[in-house]
Amino acid sequence: MTDHYLVLGVAPNATLADIKKAYRQKAAEFHPDRNDSELAPAKFHAVKEAYDVLTDDSKRAAYDENRRRNLLDSPLETASEIWKAYLSGVLQ
Repeated sequence: MTDHYLVLGVAPNATLADIKKAYRQKAAEFHPDRNDSELAPAKFHAVKEAYDVLTDDSKRAAYDENRRRNLLDSPLETASEIWKAYLSGVLQ
């Protein structure tokens, strides 16, 4: 499961304004017209998907509930995914 909050670099309690600001920054950073990296299109798509989910109240509520449930059901797997995503972002 992709952590949309991590993709945008915002906290789970981020406001709509915080999410929009983070989206604009990340979209500009990873837009394929501005970024020649091979990973840019995939990252841009992930940023767009995260924005679409987190700015829609019903989608965000469902995502948060699913995220909470996944943290409780498989904490080791979830922690592993979070650390992998974090380290890949730091090491780039």
